[in-house]
Amino acid sequence: MVSNKHRLAYEEGKLGDFDYIIVGGGSSGATLAGRLSSNPSVKVLLLEAGPSDGSLKIKVPLGYGSLFYDQKFNWKYETEPEAELNGRRMYWPRGKVLGGSSAINAMVYVRGHQNDFEDWAKVAPGWSWSNVEPLFKKIEDWKGESSSARGGSGPVGVSNVERDVHPLTNKYLEAGQELGFPLNRDYNGSHMEGVSVYQTTIANGLRVSSASAYISKRNSGRNLRVITNAHVTKLIFDGRRAIGVCFSQGNRETTVLTDGEVILSAGALNSPHLLYLSGLGPANELQPHGISVLQDMPHVGRHLQDHIGVDFTLAVNRPSLNQKLRPVLGKFLVGLEYLFFKSGPLAMSLNQAGGFVKSDPSLKAPDLQLYFSPLSYSTAPQGKRPLMSPDPYPAVRLGFNPTKPTSEGWISLKSSDPFESPKFVGNYLSTEEDKKVMISGMHLMRKFLKTKAMRDIVEEELSPGSDFNDDKSFMDFARSEGGTVFHQCGTCRMGKDISSSVVDESLKVHGIDGLRVVDASIFPRITTGNTNAPSIMVGEKAADIILAEQKI
Repeated sequence: MVSNKHRLAYEEGKLGDFDYIIVGGGSSGATLAGRLSSNPSVKVLLLEAGPSDGSLKIKVPLGYGSLFYDQKFNWKYETEPEAELNGRRMYWPRGKVLGGSSAINAMVYVRGHQNDFEDWAKVAPGWSWSNVEPLFKKIEDWKGESSSARGGSGPVGVSNVERDVHPLTNKYLEAGQELGFPLNRDYNGSHMEGVSVYQTTIANGLRVSSASAYISKRNSGRNLRVITNAHVTKLIFDGRRAIGVCFSQGNRETTVLTDGEVILSAGALNSPHLLYLSGLGPANELQPHGISVLQDMPHVGRHLQDHIGVDFTLAVNRPSLNQKLRPVLGKFLVGLEYLFFKSGPLAMSLNQAGGFVKSDPSLKAPDLQLYFSPLSYSTAPQGKRPLMSPDPYPAVRLGFNPTKPTSEGWISLKSSDPFESPKFVGNYLSTEEDKKVMISGMHLMRKFLKTKAMRDIVEEELSPGSDFNDDKSFMDFARSEGGTVFHQCGTCRMGKDISSSVVDESLKVHGIDGLRVVDASIFPRITTGNTNAPSIMVGEKAADIILAEQKI
């Protein structure tokens, strides 16, 4: 039974009666809310810490550069000094807005490699590739060539921009083929390997976030209520059952309870933090901060994974996007093109191409993800993302990241204050395997530069430069210049039991009733490529699981 104290607080909140309280309206949470509320008999409350997603900076695809440091839409997290990165702190932007990081990211859409999900299925049998492939199809409104491998009527527009890329991008694709990598026109199709033009979550010149895809057309419904600027501070339990949450809006504190379920979708950094604050986590993490331990869960906040990448900056002998996006006249013309035609550079991601390749042909799956941007931005003003200030000379960026890092970081509390962010440790490049793959990637970049296609356009390797030419110097460069690719995951990982994980394959927290986690924190291991598409898939999968349980 719910105590009278809690019931009174609930009534004072005047929020109605809900079957599900979802904490966080990001890639997974907004998806889950939209799908659950499609059942008219289900009442859903979605609490989002940030504002709505109506800003033009969110809608215009290239606007993500201005969102990079915008505290209105961004948690603006930062790691502790990273031991293997020369003591540097990594800046971790995370979406604090309806749509979460899908509203501020670079919009690259990557399902992941089939082997990723076969690995997941070893600890969660219902998550194999055969289980999740139909969910990716369900997500997609694919605008490329029709294929039985792709979805064509889902809520998330996925664009094919092969005909719109910059001419320099085509030179990159030629270079990859010179090296023996096939041109793959659909890395989300039957096979992933090769060099490719990136697919993006853009439709009709506008960003497609999880919120715009799953929430906007439904949030006026009677059975879904969305509350923005609602910072959840803790979960409420009756014994070992989650029964509600407390949240703050300005100076107002509200408690809302449910006889159904509480679902954490606050993301890989905030979901474990909320579990900590609510007494779920390693006892030795909670007790020093005066938090009563409801259940000792040693894997909460552990196993944090992220991709770390390195870029080469290359001066070229023909105009790059620098010559369009830096001059005042160029910006004006680009703006007009977008205003009247919803096309041009403002309607695209700057990561126009890349791909997935093997550093060793004997590998079962690609271990490197590639990036090519027909723009460079090494001279940025303080407080703005570099891409907002392109270099004055023609240049491009060629980069990569290892796809399957073995290094794991963690999250630790600074205090029991829900408004103080915890300590984040990425622990990048802490294994010999990760260092080996990083060095392999650096050597591959140099192979690209020796191709005829790249020699035709590259005048000078500006960074790292010719002084970096062996394994040791390559690692020195990675330590001094390598950076996050913004794919944090794994901190509430899915698995068989509490001895190895946080949630089971139905995403229920081990040993606790009425509580699930549904976001990238449940990844048993990081996927190959950008993590937004798999995060949306997690929301779809959770909805299927929950709605199926209702019918039993």
